[in-house]
Amino acid sequence: MFENSFNNIDKAMRNDEGLASELDYAEQTSWLLFLKYLDDLESERQDEAALEGRDYTAILDPDYRWGVWASPNSAKGELDHNKAKSGKFQYFRH
Repeated sequence: MFENSFNNIDKAMRNDEGLASELDYAEQTSWLLFLKYLDDLESERQDEAALEGRDYTAILDPDYRWGVWASPNSAKGELDHNKAKSGKFQYFRH
């Protein structure tokens, strides 16, 4: 299940200039996986709060949620390539 995801990440990272091996982008891969985990955790906590009738204050600002910068959807529910962010570290600059 996860093997395909890791292979896709590896393929995308290998295309960046200056990266010779998996060790060169292990840190970036770990960071992306952490951000995805954090977003999933936020969604789970938000759902739990809604089911229990509680308010929930998100840890992440809406602009930094996975679905906004990593995989934004169009009105049809498909990946919107025009809105998807790319490039190193541009997601975290203010």
